[in-house]
This record gives sequence, C-alpha cells and structure tokens, in this order.
Amino acid sequence: MNENYFELFTLKQCFVIDLTALESHYRQIQSEAHPDRFVTASSSEKLKSMQLATLANEAYQTLKKPATRAKYLLTLNHIDATQETNTSMPADFLMQQMEWREALEDYKVAKDVDGLENLMKEMQQMASALTNELNHLFDEKNDLTSATATTRKLIFIDKVCEDIHKAITQIED
Repeated sequence: MNENYFELFTLKQCFVIDLTALESHYRQIQSEAHPDRFVTASSSEKLKSMQLATLANEAYQTLKKPATRAKYLLTLNHIDATQETNTSMPADFLMQQMEWREALEDYKVAKDVDGLENLMKEMQQMASALTNELNHLFDEKNDLTSATATTRKLIFIDKVCEDIHKAITQIED
C-alpha cells in the first residue's frame, strides 16, 4: 500500500498544497474504500479497504494543517522536529512562550473569554506568519534546518491554541 501521503492523494510533495484537491482526493478514496462497497467481499478485501480508509484519514489529517504537514515533510527527509534532543529555540521565542502561557493561565483564572479570544487572535497571526515562512523555507530555499526550527514554533503555537480553545469551552459550559 502506498505510504507517502502526497502520492496517496496525487499531490506534489511540497509545503504549499492545493487544499481543495486534497479534500477531493480524500473524499474519492473514502468513497472507494467505504465498507458498504465490500459487504460481499472476502475478508482480505474488506481488510484492505479498511486499511486504505484508515491511511487516507491519517494522511488527510496530517496534510490539511500546516504544522503537521511541515512535520511530515521533515519526517520524509529523516528529520524529527519534535525529537527530545531537538529542543533548542531562540531565547526571544522562549520568553514569548512563557508570556503566552502566563496570559492563558491569567485569563482562565479570571474566566476572561475576551482575553482568551484576543490571545488566540495574536497567536493565529503568528501562526500565519510562520506558515508563510515555511512556504519560503520548504518550497523556495529547501532550508530544512530553518524549517525544522520554524515547524517546532508552529507546533507549539497550535498546542497553545488548542489549550485556549479548551479554556474557552470550559468557561462557556
């Protein structure tokens, strides 16, 4: 079975991808591998279709988000962006991380949804800038060292955004 996610969806292996094409290819594979099509099939055919559907789902989830797509591209180049030994980050970004985390905690304690939403907007703007930087680093310069550092920042921002979203949900419930 085809393991490369880009090849699975017949996409060029690069950071900037056509999300509409990704979605279209994903839906096509899910339709072709749907269990209803294999009701009378042999167990091995049913298993193959289930494996394809699972692979397509995993591939789609990975490629649709910039941070996970960047991490996957690095993996294809034998680089683990989240490896324990790969934790150095610029001091200014580390300070920014601490400030975001402190603000998140302060807003959670105060049950300040507006504050959380503003923090989320600020982080999404930073994520957008990092995504643009990754476009340049991967597809124009092929600078995998810088792309690794930028990917790590984007992964961190995505994680904090998830935490902000959870905090807002908890406050509103």
